[in-house]
Amino acid sequence: MEHFITQTVRHEAGLIAGKAVPDPFQFADFVTFTTHKTFRGPRGAVAMCRKEYASKLDRSVFPGLQGGPFNHNIAGILQATLEAQTLEFQNYARQIVLNAKAFAKGLMDRGFEIVTGGTDKHLLLIDLRNSEIKGSELAKRLANVNVITNKNSVPWESGSPTNPSGLRIGTPLVTTRGMKETEMETIAEIIHRVYNNENLEEVKVMVEELCKKFPLDI
Repeated sequence: MEHFITQTVRHEAGLIAGKAVPDPFQFADFVTFTTHKTFRGPRGAVAMCRKEYASKLDRSVFPGLQGGPFNHNIAGILQATLEAQTLEFQNYARQIVLNAKAFAKGLMDRGFEIVTGGTDKHLLLIDLRNSEIKGSELAKRLANVNVITNKNSVPWESGSPTNPSGLRIGTPLVTTRGMKETEMETIAEIIHRVYNNENLEEVKVMVEELCKKFPLDI
């Protein structure tokens, strides 16, 4: 029986392409990842392997598992791949991690507990088990001021799948908009005020002004 080393990097592909985190390709026989999230392409996925396994991988995926591909999606992934080879993309990927670290620190300075005590990636997970509210409730409060987050289970979860104790937040999109460490401090303050139900109308204006300052380029 053959044995393989596999690695699923999922949403970290952009960080790896941008050399912001170590890559697994030197160790793994198979690597899979998504083409959206940090890679900033259209929704999709890629499975890569060493040359000696390529024919077996191709046969296992198509035609048994994969349907007809969409040419526009392939073109979008190609464009994302071209962009991922630029110095600009490397700066973006590294800023994602810097922002996430600053964001985690800003939240911890305000009393929030972060799973793993911080982050070296693009995500952070707030553990609210020492709080009176759960992740789903805080996510709803934040959505009311136009901050979109995601409820999420935490290790040794004491809640339920529909009402977990965690709140997951990532920094790729705000980094794409041009925000840096200073803005992460502002967002941490926004979350802290929403958590405490403090001047929510004022907070909503803060969010709107921040978005106006860093518009999405379309």
